[in-house]
Amino acid sequence: MSEDARKIFRFAPSPNGYLHLGHAYSALLDFDLAQREGGRFLLRIEDIDQGRARPEFEAAIYEDLAWLGLSWEEPVRRQSEHLDDYAAALAELDALDLLYPCVCSRADIAGASGARDLDGAPLYPGTCRGKRLARAGANLRLDMAKAVALVGGEVSWFEHGKEIVAAPQEWGDVVLARKDIGTSYHIAVTIDDALQGVTDVVRGRDLYEATRIHRLLQELLGLPAPAYRHHALVLDEDGRKLAKSRLSKPLRDLRAEGATPADVRAMLDLP
Repeated sequence: MSEDARKIFRFAPSPNGYLHLGHAYSALLDFDLAQREGGRFLLRIEDIDQGRARPEFEAAIYEDLAWLGLSWEEPVRRQSEHLDDYAAALAELDALDLLYPCVCSRADIAGASGARDLDGAPLYPGTCRGKRLARAGANLRLDMAKAVALVGGEVSWFEHGKEIVAAPQEWGDVVLARKDIGTSYHIAVTIDDALQGVTDVVRGRDLYEATRIHRLLQELLGLPAPAYRHHALVLDEDGRKLAKSRLSKPLRDLRAEGATPADVRAMLDLP
């Protein structure tokens, strides 16, 4: 198989805490699929949020993944080193008159709207849309109505070989550039996947609905669409997804307790 024809998978953690079993499941799925299909496996560090990213967490990511038996191509792409790529994409959207500044706080939005977005958060009601506001110190939002009109109303992607058709407008006018970091997860992940040639995005079910935004951005920016596979989440004893914010037991603690990579695979019901 030629280099150009090989599938490209990626695992893209954020260095804002230690990896847990949920991360291990996603990383191992990506790595195993790449191995099985003769593809390539990339590691990407999603560290645009420099207020939360820590060098010790990034170092632990490499250590934990190597312990699990994973290997990846070098150099590793670190988002904080590619802010110009995201700025260029935002400039393209701006040239299409799709961005506007917003100075609303979360409290403002919560108090102004009873509707909810697909993540369950208060849906932004468009308060700042059409106003003449300075961009300094403001978030930049996508004018969703204009964006959807440009792509014909809906977006689609392939999930496990089946075409999914969805309406991105259910997200409302999402933030594409945070005032503190000048970009957002949605822009960064979309641009990174395109620039790295990712063909298959394998990630948790919690990001399924965000695919609507990513496919919309791909259409607006003329970028290729990967195939998507959203896997089940690893849950704790209370049925909640594992999370750094809830201090779910990290892999490093399991390792210190004597667990082996084979034990981790067994815990996750992976061969």
